[in-house]
Amino acid sequence: MALSITDLKKGTIFQLDNIPYRVVEYSQKVVGRGGSIVNVRIKSLIDGRVLEKTFKGNESISSADVNSMTVQYLYNDGTKYYFMNLDNYDQFEIIAEDLIEQAGYLKEGDKVIAQFFNDQVIAVELPKNIPLEVTYTENVVKGDTTSNVLKDATLETGMIIKVPAFVKNGDIVKVDTKTGSYLERVK
Repeated sequence: MALSITDLKKGTIFQLDNIPYRVVEYSQKVVGRGGSIVNVRIKSLIDGRVLEKTFKGNESISSADVNSMTVQYLYNDGTKYYFMNLDNYDQFEIIAEDLIEQAGYLKEGDKVIAQFFNDQVIAVELPKNIPLEVTYTENVVKGDTTSNVLKDATLETGMIIKVPAFVKNGDIVKVDTKTGSYLERVK
């Protein structure tokens, strides 16, 4: 399907040189005689590169056929992460380097959204926040629990975050997957 340059609103996914991109920023300038110029900042869904691009007048852009589906994270072997399609039980893998940002949030059995382009996984989307168990954190000195003291806590996935002093080993904490910060203790 062809898109016009005015369809390139923020969040739109399209294809340029056989690579899917998502529009991050959009601005349009109307010039004389009804023509317009669209400036966009776009992010590659393959390698994450961000580009500035200008489209003019009646240029035609191809929409990208990106499919999303819920998949289950199975395990990793240090070099690859393995997932399973919940509809047909097909398994696929993603190279660990492609999941550096998400790796600290993935637990075996978790369900996540995988995006596919031309039958190739291009992204894994995590929930906005996830509960994780604290496997190790230092005990605090009595009296420090009332102030805003933060301490390191190792989570069940191996990720280390800052948590308030009252958090103990075995507690479940909710973590923001965008910032990696502590949100609250889950009761």
